[in-house]
Amino acid sequence: MSDREKFEAFKRRAVEANEAAYGPEIRKKYGDGEVDRANACVLALTEAEYEQWKALGDEIKSALMWAVRKRDTPAGPEGQRIAALHRRRLSYSWEAYTPQAHAGLGQLYTADARFTAYYDGEVPGCAAFLRDAILAYTSKAG
Repeated sequence: MSDREKFEAFKRRAVEANEAAYGPEIRKKYGDGEVDRANACVLALTEAEYEQWKALGDEIKSALMWAVRKRDTPAGPEGQRIAALHRRRLSYSWEAYTPQAHAGLGQLYTADARFTAYYDGEVPGCAAFLRDAILAYTSKAG
C-alpha cells in the first residue's frame, strides 16, 4: 500500500470513527446534508492540509492553556486571536462558515462533557474560555 493509499484509508477511518461516536446526534442536530458535506471536506484534505489542520488544533490548545493560566479575557486580543485560529481550523472541514454555526459549536464546548474533557484535560477552564472567545468573536462578525 502506497503512502497516499494509507493516508486515504486513515481519513476514511477517521470519518467512520466520528460517525460511530457522534453520527446520530450530529445528523439529528445539523442534518444529513451538513454532515455529509463536512465528511466530504475531510476526505478531500491533502496530507499537507491535514498537517496544517492538526497544527492549528495543537496551536489552539496550547494558546488556550497559556491564556487561561495568564487569566486573559476571552474578548481580549489573545482570546480573539484564538477564536480566529479556531475559525481558520473550521475552514478545513466546513464548506461554508457562518458566525451562527461557529457560536453554536462554541456553546457545545461547555454543554457537552466530551468537548469539555478534551479542552480542559490539562488546564481546567479552557473550554469555557474558548466558548466565550468564540461568542465575542462571532458577535462582531454577525
